[in-house]
Amino acid sequence: MIGDDGLRVELEAPDISPWRDGNAGVDFVHRFDSGRPGPDAVVNAVMHGNELCGAIALDRLLRAGVRPTRGCLTLCFVNHEAYGRFDPADPTRSRFVDEDMNRLWTVDRLDAPAATVEAMRAKALRPIFDRADRLLDIHSMGTRSQPILLVHGLPKERRFARAMEYPPTVACGSGHVQGRRLIDYGPFNDPAADKIAVLVECGHHWSRETAVVALDSALHFLRSLDMLDPGFFREHVHDHSPAPQSMLDVTHGYTIRTDDFYFTARFDGLERFAKAGEVFAVDGGEEIGTPYDDCVLVMPNHRAVKGQRAFRLARPVAE
Repeated sequence: MIGDDGLRVELEAPDISPWRDGNAGVDFVHRFDSGRPGPDAVVNAVMHGNELCGAIALDRLLRAGVRPTRGCLTLCFVNHEAYGRFDPADPTRSRFVDEDMNRLWTVDRLDAPAATVEAMRAKALRPIFDRADRLLDIHSMGTRSQPILLVHGLPKERRFARAMEYPPTVACGSGHVQGRRLIDYGPFNDPAADKIAVLVECGHHWSRETAVVALDSALHFLRSLDMLDPGFFREHVHDHSPAPQSMLDVTHGYTIRTDDFYFTARFDGLERFAKAGEVFAVDGGEEIGTPYDDCVLVMPNHRAVKGQRAFRLARPVAE
């Protein structure tokens, strides 16, 4: 079965129905209290229903009996309705039921009457995210890019990314043109608040390696919070000693202006262009080139259409 970008669907969507009856008052949400002081940490999966890697990671953690050594740990299958519609024969259709759930996270939208499956679910989950001190939102991508940890770019997020040590690339910058991501919601995006949310893009949606990255991301997230038994971490983590991190500052985001946009090559993401002026895309006949030397292309979207963000450009942060 071939999915987006011509990649075979290598992952099998786990049956998450055994996890429907949680203990947090909301379906598919499991909360574990250590009884000791510590962070209120949340790990999310399937914000988008066609992104399987997070579901695999949470399913494995739950089956392995993960428990926090301090604080509280919540594991959340976010958009289970969309995930339940996943079909490997047509793997892109189950991204959402009615609307993209990772564009809803503003107070105004959450306070408004819910008219979609995703809006109703967001309202139900809101108290969990309002309570959280630390959040990891697990995602995947439509290209074969190496994994990226995304943060808005606040100093507190950069410090936390360094402590997490995984994955090796961190991109700091704004999100999408339309709507707000969960990691941009409320106190998570307040420099004065001691709440932090990060989003990991684990790789191509259906690559086998993406599931490994998702589980490792969750384990390194919990390790950085000193919430995980070292023996549990060693037993389940794949990458015990991640490569040194590199951090990128996103400087530009490009929204497609016409119906005639294309990249000049099949870029996957994290390509580095040595010189300013190197052309990599065309929009309505107008060439788009790199604005400065040593420019990095972040998360090119080959499925984007007019009015949607097609890519971001970033500058490496000097160490």
